[in-house]
Amino acid sequence: MIKIITDTTSGLPLELARAHDIPVLPQIIIFGEETYRDDTEMDTRMFLQKLRSSPTLPKTAAPPPALYNPIFERLLAEGYRTIICLHPSSELSGTVRSALTAAQDFPGADIRVVDTRTVAAPLATVVLLADRWAKEGVDADTIIARVQQMLARQRVYFVVDTLEYLHRGGRIGGAQALLGGLLQVKPILTLRDGRVEPFEKQRTQRRALERLRELVLEGCPHSPESYLAVMHADAEATARELAADFSAQLGIPEVPIYELPPAIVTHAGPGVLAVSYFAA
Repeated sequence: MIKIITDTTSGLPLELARAHDIPVLPQIIIFGEETYRDDTEMDTRMFLQKLRSSPTLPKTAAPPPALYNPIFERLLAEGYRTIICLHPSSELSGTVRSALTAAQDFPGADIRVVDTRTVAAPLATVVLLADRWAKEGVDADTIIARVQQMLARQRVYFVVDTLEYLHRGGRIGGAQALLGGLLQVKPILTLRDGRVEPFEKQRTQRRALERLRELVLEGCPHSPESYLAVMHADAEATARELAADFSAQLGIPEVPIYELPPAIVTHAGPGVLAVSYFAA
């Protein structure tokens, strides 16, 4: 038997994870001297409320290795012969490193830690697919190969209200070059090889969102197999409008909307809107 596990940076709704029996590790949110798990102690709504009232910007930390140990112990005791950990890009999070450290405490176990080089909805998608394949009896090597093949086709685009959060959190990557000249432009950012990189610059927020829509309609396959998703933080109405438009234009019955978790909003900031899909 093979078990898939992930963490909250996938944005996978916890009730959905529980329904599929997928263990989800928390990220740690730090406000000054206070720390919170973002699975049981703080959700996105609570995070945004605290962000607005906090005199300092929050920080994040990867789940410590000690949080993995009881999960690994339980799964191995239940008879799982392989554990596959699907985690966010190591360029954006220390989660892969924590999982690898924890796995060292189980030298005889087949624990595989995969740096997916992505985050949020694309990560959630491959987690759900990997879980399905595992339950269908697909072997671990094939599951990981399929995940990597899918991730090579991912497309992620997002618009932030400000680059301040990415800059202060050290996750700005190649978009660093955009700092200092953004009074009159709104950048569209992307993920490239696990890093945040600039994609285009638009004059206004409205034009940036319209271009986000164009990118999806131009590039996304007209099929549920594209696993198109919309993501947001504190922008639910716009996210719903985009999802409904994509569904109608592309003939995809259901376009999921993911509320981005606190660990991502810490670095992207409130008001972020994102889209992702897998190209043909």
